[in-house]
Amino acid sequence: MNVLEPTRKAALSVVEVATLCHLSPSRFHALVRQQVFPKPVKATEGRRPHYTHELVQRCIEIRSTGIGENGLVTLFNRPAKKKNDRKRPVITPATSEHATLIEALQGLGLSVTPEIVAAAVRNVFPDGTSGLEESDITRKVFVFLKRK
Repeated sequence: MNVLEPTRKAALSVVEVATLCHLSPSRFHALVRQQVFPKPVKATEGRRPHYTHELVQRCIEIRSTGIGENGLVTLFNRPAKKKNDRKRPVITPATSEHATLIEALQGLGLSVTPEIVAAAVRNVFPDGTSGLEESDITRKVFVFLKRK
């Protein structure tokens, strides 16, 4: 597990320490209440709680070993992986006679080339597509290609 390296700052906020330990602030606070992690210190009355460099090191050690301040073993989930944006099909500019059909099929999520579309049109419409609605052609070619 990669725990981030702490900075050389004299004190870190609770949120910064939670981030270093790959935990959400709310989960980190809950673990502090359960005495898994040490409590932050307050320099003076009314000041924001913070962690000294030594306490930060201790928190990172607890996260790495899984043995808390209370002496109990604590299991941590792996850090969540970032979700990639849904990959969209690469839309290539069509220069063939079926350019509109290719764009429509790519918009529906199919990765097609002019050659594939031309072959599909020949299979679905052996007598040609003249006189047919564009939407009917798109639908029938799409169904044909999805069944392949």
